[in-house]
Amino acid sequence: MEAALNGPSGGITSEIWEKHKAAIVTALCLVLIIIAYIAGKNNAPVLEIALFILAYLVGGYQKALEGMETLVKEKDLDVDLLMVVAAIGAAAIGYWMDGAILIFIFSLSGALEEYSMEKTGRDIRSLMGLIPEEATLLEDGRERKVGIGELRVGDMVIIRPGEKIAADGIITAGFSSIYEATITGEYLPADKEKGHEVFSGTINGQGAIEVRVSKPAGETTIAKIIHLVRQAQDEKPPAQQFVERFEGIYSKAVVAIAILFILLPPLLLDWSWQETIYRAMIFLVVASPCALVSSIMPAILAGISNAARHGVLFKGGVHLQNISDVKVVTFDKTGTLTIGQPKVIDIIPFQNLSETGLLQITASLESHSEHPIARAITQVAIERQINISKPTDLQALHGLGISAKIDSREYFVGKKDVLKNVQISEEQAIQVENLETDGKTVIYIATGERLLGLITIQDKIRGWASRIVGELKQMGIKTVMLTGDTETTARAVSEQAGIELYYAELLPEQKVEMVKQLRSTYGKVAMIGDGVNDAPALAAASVGIAVGSGGTDIAIETADVILVRDNIENIPFAINLGRRTQMVIKQNIVFAIAVALTLVTLNFIGGRINLPEGVIGHEGSTVLVILSGLRLLR
Repeated sequence: MEAALNGPSGGITSEIWEKHKAAIVTALCLVLIIIAYIAGKNNAPVLEIALFILAYLVGGYQKALEGMETLVKEKDLDVDLLMVVAAIGAAAIGYWMDGAILIFIFSLSGALEEYSMEKTGRDIRSLMGLIPEEATLLEDGRERKVGIGELRVGDMVIIRPGEKIAADGIITAGFSSIYEATITGEYLPADKEKGHEVFSGTINGQGAIEVRVSKPAGETTIAKIIHLVRQAQDEKPPAQQFVERFEGIYSKAVVAIAILFILLPPLLLDWSWQETIYRAMIFLVVASPCALVSSIMPAILAGISNAARHGVLFKGGVHLQNISDVKVVTFDKTGTLTIGQPKVIDIIPFQNLSETGLLQITASLESHSEHPIARAITQVAIERQINISKPTDLQALHGLGISAKIDSREYFVGKKDVLKNVQISEEQAIQVENLETDGKTVIYIATGERLLGLITIQDKIRGWASRIVGELKQMGIKTVMLTGDTETTARAVSEQAGIELYYAELLPEQKVEMVKQLRSTYGKVAMIGDGVNDAPALAAASVGIAVGSGGTDIAIETADVILVRDNIENIPFAINLGRRTQMVIKQNIVFAIAVALTLVTLNFIGGRINLPEGVIGHEGSTVLVILSGLRLLR
């Protein structure tokens, strides 16, 4: 049949056929049923039966093939085969019209399911549409068009006003306003100039810019978003896996009961064989678990698609379900609750050192580190045009700081615990306490037994932090901060943000222990972080949530959920979406079971429904639970 429709003489192209195959088959099935009905009314029984058979073949052949494939390959029964058997059984006892209506409505239900599931895939296609196909490459002063797959890291591309940005990269020349709603969810344009990062798929405003490519096409932010959404949609949550396993067992039970239903009533209740077989066919239809099977995945897929539109990427449906039960949200401090761009506030030298001398030593020691605090100190030295020496024998002291030599003298930089035999005077201790009370992080610089000085760092808390924490509290969720920073700094930040509990001076392994302790005390825990040191805690949490823009690759790889850019404002949205998804799934399951029980009861008690009514009730409930799940697209 497909060959005929796809043939050169057919008016339907292959593309249209593939896109609308289910709808075309359903419509053709209905037309054949109507013509068969008319033939019966005009006393043409041979033509009537021939047309009914054709309707059965057109509307049911695909489902019959799928059902037989499941039976042969997986040695299992599914609802497709049950429906076809029920239709053939009805025809065998002379109920041709009833069986044909069953085939038609089952085919219609499949077409509607296909259409409904198509809606959940539109977000992927819309994201794919954001990726430009070509870029204007600048080479040796000349421009030429190339496919984005040809771009390499370091290439220079020109983005003119109104064009899609062709690759993730850094602006090297020009100024413009960039519309980044596809990445950040923020609809106001962001002003960008030289040195600022731009993302593939976003829209350039009024200015022309030159961009140095920083990532190949397959690793851009938009490409990762598409990959993660596809990955999430392909992964089935445990509830769906259970239902699918249950479907096979349940289908066998339905067949066994139907056989008993055929054999026993004629012997025990004096029913006619025709009536018994007819009722058994109705039972096969109304007891099939179509609606139950469709109660979960459409809702999960719709929820994942909705979240992706808002910049929240779930790596699988299981994480959307887990986040709905979260009792505690734990925040890392730096880069999560705070901006993650610490600045040097105070430079306090001792031992007759000058500020310049202390800064020169500290910046030299920190010059090879990528830690935000190290970068902040080095940046100040560069701005003051201080000469930075090259350290030797550099060693990272895990979670504490670093040690290195400059001109053969060993120095230590880091937390108080990095100091070995260094004596701190009472006056210095009081000074440190006052600085930490102000919420500043104190960095100690020492050599031998001498404390050379202190440098304080402060990271500004994000403007929305207290609002998000307040929203989480209103939702009945406990908020906790885990940080490697000092007790006094942690207290200051937690008070500003309204955090209920905080744990300070934690090493990465201690963060993991705290997450486990919170899980055992309160229940499921969500951990939000962005750094390498957060990765173990993200893995230990019930739901690990990584900040996408400033987050390290290992944190993003470890996490279950990724927040595109730093839109932590979406945490309450994600939890509410998870809760809505769970609620819709439960509603769907209760509704599907209730409809099935009602129809089975009506069939047994006095034969109060016929086959078409049973089909409408059964398939109607399947379509309704699918449409119910699609509410989550809103």
